[in-house]
Amino acid sequence: MAIIRYNPVLRETAHVLVPLILLYALYVQFHGDFGPGGGFQAGIIFAVGVIVYALIYGRGRLKRILSRRTAERLACLGVLLYVGTGLAAMAMGGAFLDYDVLAREPLAGQHIGILLVELGVGVTIVGVVVTVFHLFIERWETGSPLFPRRRSRPPLRGAGSGRNSAEQPRHKRTSQ
Repeated sequence: MAIIRYNPVLRETAHVLVPLILLYALYVQFHGDFGPGGGFQAGIIFAVGVIVYALIYGRGRLKRILSRRTAERLACLGVLLYVGTGLAAMAMGGAFLDYDVLAREPLAGQHIGILLVELGVGVTIVGVVVTVFHLFIERWETGSPLFPRRRSRPPLRGAGSGRNSAEQPRHKRTSQ
């Protein structure tokens, strides 16, 4: 990872691409109720932008921008937004996630409901994926059994110590 972190070409490329990735995620998020896309796709794209940022600039900078605790809270916030939209519809006399009652016009209520639900899904996905990334990095840094540290191979001891059968030492025959 040190090679990635100090490579100026990758850093400048990420400096340009990460904001574009995040902007594209927002486009997919808010265009999702009119065409292909939506909360899940936008959440994954946004999380990929965050992970690329972390891989290039390091986990320390990621922790300052989006810590594990913040990512966990984002996941919870997204679920609350999703459920809250359904409960708001029920409070207004409709069924759970019946968007028609969210506004005076049923079509406007549909747009508001879909926007809120898709936003909740997107925020949840970003929170979950970034939390999982943080967990993987923490395991990697501590050398847990999930990511065991590589051991260096012992040096070879002279000629004939290879594993090839042609290189195995020949045993002397003993006479009886």
